[in-house]
Amino acid sequence: MATLLLLIIYLGFVSLGLPDSLLGSSWPVMHLDISVPTSYMGIVTMIISAATIISSLLSDKLMRRLGTWLVTVISIALTAIGLIGFSFSKSFIALCLFSIPYGLGAGAIDSCLNNYVATHYSSRQMSWLHAFWGIGAIISPYIMSACLSSTLGWTMGYRIVGYVQIGIVLTVGFSYSLWKKQDEKFNTEVIPKNLTFKQKLHVNGFIYILIAFFCYCGIEATVISWAGTYMVDNRGISADRAAAFCSAFYIGMTVGRLVMGFVSSKIGDKNMIRLGSCIIAVGIILLLIPVTAELISPAAFIVIGLGCAPIYPSIVHSPPTNFGPQN
Repeated sequence: MATLLLLIIYLGFVSLGLPDSLLGSSWPVMHLDISVPTSYMGIVTMIISAATIISSLLSDKLMRRLGTWLVTVISIALTAIGLIGFSFSKSFIALCLFSIPYGLGAGAIDSCLNNYVATHYSSRQMSWLHAFWGIGAIISPYIMSACLSSTLGWTMGYRIVGYVQIGIVLTVGFSYSLWKKQDEKFNTEVIPKNLTFKQKLHVNGFIYILIAFFCYCGIEATVISWAGTYMVDNRGISADRAAAFCSAFYIGMTVGRLVMGFVSSKIGDKNMIRLGSCIIAVGIILLLIPVTAELISPAAFIVIGLGCAPIYPSIVHSPPTNFGPQN
């Protein structure tokens, strides 16, 4: 039963990864169709991020009141609404409006599932959990690339991924009995403290892990949002090929997380974070090499993805050790 639930959680993280890579791979064409400057993607991503932050901060209360299963189902459903809404959007205002459910769905499911896995599983399972996020993030740019290279266009790319999300919602929805049993076990094993945000700030070391997470997410969000536009505008790569090349970052990240899952328990969370940071630096240097070879950029993004691979799972897995499972 526990293994089956873990597979369902992995599927939930596939659904979390599917929307994350779509905007960056489709924007070189999207902004032309809705007649806005390239820079306007920054506005869309900020709305998505703001909604994600709000739902993340509310996730503790939501999980206590609704349970992990229902929060997961609602979250995936919200991202499906956002994706399908994007596919029918004909204006920038519409994109901004549908960015709200797009972001709200991502924040709560991320926090709830990470909390569960960090408390109940080893760093190996945490690394593999985020590898499944990478699988979702790899799939969607290829779907978008196929749509851009045909007559379907970017709208159908969003619609197809939205339909996949609906299928995942139904799958997770029918697994209620598994979640109920594990939630009851969680509540008897570990009783989380109901701390206010101000109290959390005074937990020793909490500020430092927030700073580390902020820096990591800045790197990841920059690559996710702007890799496609960078390759089109600065490297002269066609929009459909750039959309496919966007998956290079996620391939590096996913392969890295699958491999590092075997060694993360031995190396430890802190050393995994240090190793990943060094690899990211190598990838950034490779990206800045002033050559016109088409494959240099995707190769650089693969290396950056390899560097990112251990950092997010290691940061998320470390709080029970650093602060105690009750926190």
